[in-house]
Amino acid sequence: MTSRLVVAAALSTCGLTACMVGPDYVRPETPVPGEFRGASARIEATSIADMPWWQVFDDPALVALIDEAIAKNNDLRAAVARVEQARGLQMQIVSPLFPEIGYGGAVSRGKNTFLDVPSPNGGQTNSSAIVALSAFWEVDIWGRIRRADEAALANILATEEARRAVLLSVVSETAQLYFLLLGLDLQVEIARRNAESFAESRRIFELRNKGGLDSDLAVSRASAAEATVRSAIPLLERDIALAENALNVILARSPQPIERPRGLAEQSDPPSVPVGIPSQLLERRPDIRAREQQLVAANAEIGVAIANYFPQLSLTAALGRASPELSAFSAGTNNLWSIGAGLAGPLFQGGRLQGAERSARARFEEAIANYDQSVFVALKDVSDALVSREKLDVAEGDQVVAVAMLERSVSTSTRRFLSGLSSYFEVLEAQQLLFPAEQSLANTRTQKRLALVQLYRALGGGWNLKDDAWTSPTAEAASSAGAAPPDQG
Repeated sequence: MTSRLVVAAALSTCGLTACMVGPDYVRPETPVPGEFRGASARIEATSIADMPWWQVFDDPALVALIDEAIAKNNDLRAAVARVEQARGLQMQIVSPLFPEIGYGGAVSRGKNTFLDVPSPNGGQTNSSAIVALSAFWEVDIWGRIRRADEAALANILATEEARRAVLLSVVSETAQLYFLLLGLDLQVEIARRNAESFAESRRIFELRNKGGLDSDLAVSRASAAEATVRSAIPLLERDIALAENALNVILARSPQPIERPRGLAEQSDPPSVPVGIPSQLLERRPDIRAREQQLVAANAEIGVAIANYFPQLSLTAALGRASPELSAFSAGTNNLWSIGAGLAGPLFQGGRLQGAERSARARFEEAIANYDQSVFVALKDVSDALVSREKLDVAEGDQVVAVAMLERSVSTSTRRFLSGLSSYFEVLEAQQLLFPAEQSLANTRTQKRLALVQLYRALGGGWNLKDDAWTSPTAEAASSAGAAPPDQG
């Protein structure tokens, strides 16, 4: 008879646990435009974000640095640890779905007691003992535990997406600092070349001054121009050291130089820069996906809050032996077993449950706002990068023409000066105009590379790479051969 009751209770419980209170998650409707602002090419389903980063940033030295950053970066290590924390928390939250089974035992000796509990027995002094297995199970009738598990699983996915966001950030920031270094290298080269040009003009003016052909004014102007250009070199070298130090932090290295065999002019653009369609950002940007998982978790927490209004059903069982006398402990009459059920629910909580539900719903509304904001920020990031690339392309074209004309002007004015057809002022003016024009062109070309990196990051680059496939084929080959990636510092 008892076994029949247990089976019946179990079957009825299985039916009851199919119910889960609270709203089921539905992705909010966030308005997304049909195309990105600043996209000049026709709309394509493909995107530069579909390409692995080592194809977008095709420089062996940079690829090696990014591989090293992925392997060593401390922010990434911390993000991985946060994922493990979330997984551990989910294991704790889901555990009540399963019966809790434990064991225990006790031995006691006393007068008018049984297991240290007062129990009149005519003033006798006896030894008592108990050993038993116990089980407890809260039947999740209303889905409180399952909703909590749903929230915990969503938090795991959110931390995993946050880890992928950190991974993409590490790749992007490494590339940005590397290209910034290449741009600074180019500006140092331009400054040194222009300083030598001013120095040559100064030497010519000094010779002519000694011959009585020019005044001290020409020498002074040329010397001042040379010193002005040379003063830019240590400032640029300082910027290089600061950028190298920043890159070393990403690489988990102490401050040291960064090798960069290829110059900025030797960098090649990817074959094309398609950007795809805006709706793809919802599936590809790790920060948006993390925000959505936080939204899923907040939605599930509403179900947990609602389930707390309803009674909780628990089942208990025990099996073992208990005896008031140790000498009779093994006797069959001292076998112990029990099975029971309990039901408990709230009647009056002083507004605590209503407050918990209200708070959960408010967190859900906050999560919706954060999700919508992440979408708009992503659209802005992509548009910023596209507009930057377009305008920088136009500016570069004009600057190339300006530099070419100024180089021609310097050459022509120098010949005219040496032929006595113009004054020293014409030469210095042409040289002084050329230096900032060359620096501006170098800066524009650097910004173009940085805009490419920003676009790749904004589109969620590498979204289709599996977690274990973020290192380049070069690093994988080196790893399989038992060799470490080359140290770039």
